[in-house]
Amino acid sequence: MTTSRQNHPEPSRYLEISSASDVLAVLAAEGPQVLFLRDPYCPMSADADVEVAALGYGVAVVDVSAHSDLGALIARETGIRHESPQVLVIKDGRPAWHASHYGITRETVSRAVAQASEKHSA
Repeated sequence: MTTSRQNHPEPSRYLEISSASDVLAVLAAEGPQVLFLRDPYCPMSADADVEVAALGYGVAVVDVSAHSDLGALIARETGIRHESPQVLVIKDGRPAWHASHYGITRETVSRAVAQASEKHSA
């Protein structure tokens, strides 16, 4: 798969994260949040883009090639070592689930969000 623009999800589904305050807002948000760290120049990230875009709901996205400092901030705040591509499901400011590389599929992310949502409403 190539990293051409046609492989990137629709911008409306992604909330571009470009500052530390954006990251902290996602981590502090109520309910399950999906945080996607990607490198637009990486073929594995292009594959993950397709999977995450298929989720059909909003996802906070960090371009780690443009904002490498944010990947480090997320690692410090969550305690999860940064990898790219990487998806974290955040619930109540803490990671409820994470995966990287080919562990990122629409099914695994959807399942993790559903489980975090169930715990959130309980």
